[in-house]
Amino acid sequence: MGLHHFRILMILLSFKITISYKIQASFVFGDSLLDVGNNNYITSLAKANHYPYGIDFGKPTGRFCNGRTVVDVIEQKLGLGFTPPYLSPNTSGMVILKGVNYASAAAGILNYTGHIFVGRINFDAQIDNFANTRQEIITKIGVSASLKLLNNALFTVAFGSNDFLDNYLSPPPSIPNFQFLSPESFVAIMISTFRVQLSRLFNLGARKIVVVNVGPIGCIPYMRDSNPFSRDKCVTFPNQLAQLFNTQLKSLVEELRTILKGSLFVYGDAYHIMEDIIMNYTKYGFKNPNSACCHLVGRFGGLIACGGYSIVCEDRSKYIFWDTFHPSDAANVIIAKRLLNGDVNDISPTNVWQLLQE
Repeated sequence: MGLHHFRILMILLSFKITISYKIQASFVFGDSLLDVGNNNYITSLAKANHYPYGIDFGKPTGRFCNGRTVVDVIEQKLGLGFTPPYLSPNTSGMVILKGVNYASAAAGILNYTGHIFVGRINFDAQIDNFANTRQEIITKIGVSASLKLLNNALFTVAFGSNDFLDNYLSPPPSIPNFQFLSPESFVAIMISTFRVQLSRLFNLGARKIVVVNVGPIGCIPYMRDSNPFSRDKCVTFPNQLAQLFNTQLKSLVEELRTILKGSLFVYGDAYHIMEDIIMNYTKYGFKNPNSACCHLVGRFGGLIACGGYSIVCEDRSKYIFWDTFHPSDAANVIIAKRLLNGDVNDISPTNVWQLLQE
């Protein structure tokens, strides 16, 4: 090996060591797309601690997937290992210094969201739980070391889907408060609430915060089967709602990055990534772009939740969707890689790798 190549190798190694040294923890907030088992510990109708969930993970854990969530994949790529669910009795002691997952299936930005599933931990309560963890960390390592840990940690926040699916788009009379609001008014409430919540997270020490937008919810098997007149196309209105929210969310992220000095808010465009995967599915190695791998009833397998009586497709890697609502492990890997390494069309103003160097 020549001296020039040796120097390049040493620079690359030191770069990797610097990244892994600086990023020692991951804190995760969200809904069933990121839940790793918190709902196992509460009275809720939204649970995935049963077969066939986890069929490619080794066992059911509470993840709403055949395998890993998007953040699971990101954490693996960063060499962090999977962050544990906050409510697990094992999530205590020095374990919390590596990060904690607070995500809860059926959760939303608004506290009314997901009430039809009974128990869920909405974003306000997830921040409360993080405040408890923060205090525990301070007790263990002191204020200065704690703030340094939080400043360098990766924070991932992904909400909004359920505020539409399990709130605004739920049939009356389940939503007495919101059914008469225009989409613009409802989204305005979501954004103003989210602004306060994200600012509170910053005030508790979060700095490197990836805020992921709402994906194309009109394309999920549940929505396709619930709206048969859309035929083979995604359902337009839910996607319009998502885009209305996402446009304002991007502005909010840019606003917070400017106003909250020292913050490094980043906007992850899951809508764009997922839309690209669905539209160009063969390019990504998929054979089925619109149906649930775990299915029972409905043309797209979207009418009944995945459970013990469901039929599971043989090759999960060929399906974009694992169940009625959630992407497969194979799709999550693509989304994760694009959040880690993508250009400004996927995540802006920087991708996750670049964010962690800042």
